[in-house]
Amino acid sequence: MKKQDSGMRLPLRLIIILSGTLLLAFTYYHINYQNHLTEGGFVGLALLGKYVLGISPSLSTLILDIPVLIIAMIFKGKSFVVNTFISVGAFTVFYGLMERYSGWVIDLQDNLPLAALLSGVLTGLGAGMVLRGGGASGGDDILSLLISEWKGIKVGTVFILMDVIVLALSLFYMPLKETLYTVMAVVVAGYVITFTTSLGRPKLSKAPKIQPARVKPQDGTVM
Repeated sequence: MKKQDSGMRLPLRLIIILSGTLLLAFTYYHINYQNHLTEGGFVGLALLGKYVLGISPSLSTLILDIPVLIIAMIFKGKSFVVNTFISVGAFTVFYGLMERYSGWVIDLQDNLPLAALLSGVLTGLGAGMVLRGGGASGGDDILSLLISEWKGIKVGTVFILMDVIVLALSLFYMPLKETLYTVMAVVVAGYVITFTTSLGRPKLSKAPKIQPARVKPQDGTVM
């Protein structure tokens, strides 16, 4: 993480990560799922794999996530990967609880532009919070972050490009209308992620070099 966040205490990091994850679970269930917006990123690729190859999304997401997590362990360090596992695990719990117990229905199918706008803002804020806390909400977010640091491109821009490519491929099996509104949500989310992750940080004039994470011998923390 950047120097500005290096002094953030662990309890605060966990609060930020869990709050961002809760916001993501709320958005994916109450906005995306209830209003039939599609998915980009690794989830979208997993759904595409099910449609084209008949591979279960539970298996394909694992296949996609594992190599990215290994790369993240090398370049971002153990604490980043642990925080990512916390976010992924918490998302599963939060989403499951909402799916089972929440009776709140946010029906915006007659106003899909508003649904897309809300999805983009809340998804971007949630994912950005998890990144600021020192983790990621999934393998696709890790990949976006690594490419951003490698190429010096804003993380939100990478997020948009990756999701738009996946959504374009998803047109093989998804309705055009919902896919286009999901693209709108992705673009909004990308800008919000960039804003959230860069808030209070100086702009970089050139791309930082990605180097393997180093560990301080005194306390084992990642530099």
